[in-house]
Amino acid sequence: MEVTEVRVFPVNEEKLKAYATVTFDDCFVVRDLKVIHGNSGLFVAMPSKKRKDGTFKDIAHPLNNEFRAKIETVVLDAYEREKGALPSVAPAPEAPKIESKTPDQIKPEDYAAPDD
Repeated sequence: MEVTEVRVFPVNEEKLKAYATVTFDDCFVVRDLKVIHGNSGLFVAMPSKKRKDGTFKDIAHPLNNEFRAKIETVVLDAYEREKGALPSVAPAPEAPKIESKTPDQIKPEDYAAPDD
């Protein structure tokens, strides 16, 4: 299974740094992965749901450490690229404009497969 697309949506919070969406083999998407700044640096948290007892349970997650490491690597690389691409001052006229969306701005048609 290959990661074919990663979208990162930076947020400005103390520990939560971004949300991410990962597409596998151009046919399966997992949304709401989180880039978290923890005690040991950045890591990727899988999408989860709050249970009645207040704990969280992963909705989707890798079944082995090798695939978990692969997902974490591509998401953190995309986060670093996105973070580096967001200038702190206005870009020069020739700089490309980077479009970012927050998770509530994403629509299902953003992930529609192209017509063949």
